[in-house]
Amino acid sequence: MKKVFYVIFFFGLSLNSQNILNERERAVVVNEILKERFDNLLPKLMDRTGIDMWILISREYNEDPVLRNMLPAEWLNARRRTIILFYRDKENNSLDKLAVARYNFGENIISAWDKESEPNQWKRLNQLIEERDPKKIGINFSKHFNIADGIDKTDYDEFIANISKLNREKIVSAQKLATAWIETRTEKEMNIFSDIVQITHNIIDEAFSSEVIEVGVTTTTDIEWWMREKVTKMGLETWFHPSVDIQRNEEKNQDHLRSFSNRPDKKIIQKGDLLHCDFGITYLRLNSDCQQMAYVMKDGEKEVPKFLQKAFKEGNKLQDILTSNFLEGDSGNTILLNSLKKAKELGLRPSIYTHPLGSYGHSSGPTIGMWDSQSGVKGNGDYPLYKNTVYAIELNITSYINEWGRDIRIMLEEAGFYGENGFRYVNQRQTNIKPIYSN
Repeated sequence: MKKVFYVIFFFGLSLNSQNILNERERAVVVNEILKERFDNLLPKLMDRTGIDMWILISREYNEDPVLRNMLPAEWLNARRRTIILFYRDKENNSLDKLAVARYNFGENIISAWDKESEPNQWKRLNQLIEERDPKKIGINFSKHFNIADGIDKTDYDEFIANISKLNREKIVSAQKLATAWIETRTEKEMNIFSDIVQITHNIIDEAFSSEVIEVGVTTTTDIEWWMREKVTKMGLETWFHPSVDIQRNEEKNQDHLRSFSNRPDKKIIQKGDLLHCDFGITYLRLNSDCQQMAYVMKDGEKEVPKFLQKAFKEGNKLQDILTSNFLEGDSGNTILLNSLKKAKELGLRPSIYTHPLGSYGHSSGPTIGMWDSQSGVKGNGDYPLYKNTVYAIELNITSYINEWGRDIRIMLEEAGFYGENGFRYVNQRQTNIKPIYSN
């Protein structure tokens, strides 16, 4: 009965009011999602990728990124050497979920190794393989997809040394399956995702307000640390350090790298500044990633200057161009190049660097450009778009502002979902620059 109460509490009240679940309540949600993914999602992904046996091997504190994503909520790390074996019998519509480990892997995956009966863990793994006689044995190694490259050299060498020559010949990269597991979202996860994005937006709204900013005193660094502290006090985490930067009238043009890696420290916020932040949180094993913009109103101004709003609308236009090119089966590179071509035909000066988002911040799936690779990304950019996946729609446009006599960049990032009905934002997007009124 308590379990049902927790789920109702979570989906009905908790996140919408920003009353963050306590650790015990989070564990209930995480484990229920894992069970649904193992039972309902994984068989479909194994069928789609043509791998009937998937083996994941990790040692404590050196976890495969995919296996880490599968850990039961009560496990913060793998234990000793943890080996997980999935075997899909499509003909009988069954899925074996076995842990070649001393312990059950939570409630979802049972232990299949009795050390007293067979002291050698590798021999027991080989027995389980031989009993099932798979056609393909997927192992997590990949040249281009870091998240799908989780097996370390020692475990790989020992695995190879302890299976038959016949089974060694069945080994294939599980990159497509590992990527599919990491990138694919369930309906329940998307309900959670929407609220996580709303929390992210709410924190940015507060950060970009007179409640936090004292014009002429507060620095960009102050806001960054305020955001970090805010998240910590809420019992959450950031998956990267927030950043806040300024564009203003009297400054010369900055190079493209400036807003990403070379911002001045302790820059004091003044009236007339155009602010930009990059911020994301981690909660319930999902990640947000958001960039929004604000303007510090000058004395007598009633609205954000129209020339800045006009530039901002061009940023929204680039978002629309990009997301209109989300077509199932197209590669990240195809989506990128089609979008850039269309944007340039409309007179925009675009840059697109959109990435998968979800189980990790920079997650696995089709990379749609990088800020320093606008002609495509080998490997990651060749991966196709699938349904039920989430992306950080990250991009910028450069606009010349006559009133300032210089270029500015409108930099935007919002979580977007691609599913059965095409593309939608997970929880809306910014369509106007936020005004900040000084006290």
